[in-house]
Amino acid sequence: MNEMLDFVKAMSSPDRLRIIGLLSQESATRAQIAERLNLSVKDSLTHLGFLEFVGAVTQTDGVFTLNNDKLAVLAKEKLAESRPSYTPTEDLDEKSKKVLKAHLNVDGSIKQIPAPPKLQVILNYLVEFFEFDKNYTEREVNTILRRFNEDTAGLRRDLVDAGMLARKSDGSRYWRVKAGDV
Repeated sequence: MNEMLDFVKAMSSPDRLRIIGLLSQESATRAQIAERLNLSVKDSLTHLGFLEFVGAVTQTDGVFTLNNDKLAVLAKEKLAESRPSYTPTEDLDEKSKKVLKAHLNVDGSIKQIPAPPKLQVILNYLVEFFEFDKNYTEREVNTILRRFNEDTAGLRRDLVDAGMLARKSDGSRYWRVKAGDV
């Protein structure tokens, strides 16, 4: 992970990117790089030192060369890694797994609330965080739902409308509905 952070840091500097661009065309000394890119000797030395540290450039007898192999390896191994995604439980059908992977972050929070019929898969996922035979206040329901998305009112309403949670008419009590109780 530190190697990745160093690589990103190295590539986040416009001056270091200009140095890489110059070295991609030809090898050069520190003085040549400083002159061609209008950098101070100190700045060129600092940037070249960092690029050498991360392996983006090599130096032989005062001549700097772009290390294409190292850049390719870093880019391939670090930047092309697949992003982590939410992993649904194995007992779900493939369609539900696909919806959850598409709409949930790696931590299980909701990236984007989908429209029906995909919303039903998200609601099935959310209702699992409520216990049967337990009463919840509206505040407790919101606290549970906030872990997944800021739109607690919308999700609460969707769960009630889908018959997964029931509530007293004054909103003072919520409870999870068993499948046959709807």
